[in-house]
Amino acid sequence: MPKQVTFKQEPVTLLGEEQKVGNNAPDFTVLANDLSEKTLADYAGKVKLISVVPSVDTGVCAEQTRRFNEEAANLDNTVVLTVSMDLPFAQGRWCGANGIENVVTLSDHRLADFGKNYGVLIEELRLLSRSIFVVNENNEITYVEYVPEVTNHPDYDAVLEHLKTK
Repeated sequence: MPKQVTFKQEPVTLLGEEQKVGNNAPDFTVLANDLSEKTLADYAGKVKLISVVPSVDTGVCAEQTRRFNEEAANLDNTVVLTVSMDLPFAQGRWCGANGIENVVTLSDHRLADFGKNYGVLIEELRLLSRSIFVVNENNEITYVEYVPEVTNHPDYDAVLEHLKTK
């Protein structure tokens, strides 16, 4: 049973399997800003901080992406991936306009593959629910946060502390 979350205080349905610490990270196919396909294997050998947002073009999502962009420089052997349903062109334009250089933005708009595989696809809105996943070098999930209210921020301090202990 997927995790229950709300969007603007209204319950929404998350499609897919809820992921838990200790699970093998499900593979996914998403699009990079140049429309090339990316999968989990493209980030092999690195810790993956996966920051999931409904749209980089909204306030909380923009702040979340900026915060992880700043923190990324201090994270050893870690790639920061921001996944949303935004079109790849919009992600690229937004990153350019906001000086985002340390975060890789990936679009799930075509297949919703990431959303389904990680249990974050909001059925009613076809957006991704705000969440954080940390996947180690062996593709094991070591940290999960499904933010209970999609319009709220994740626990930045908890995930950053987790990354420092890895």
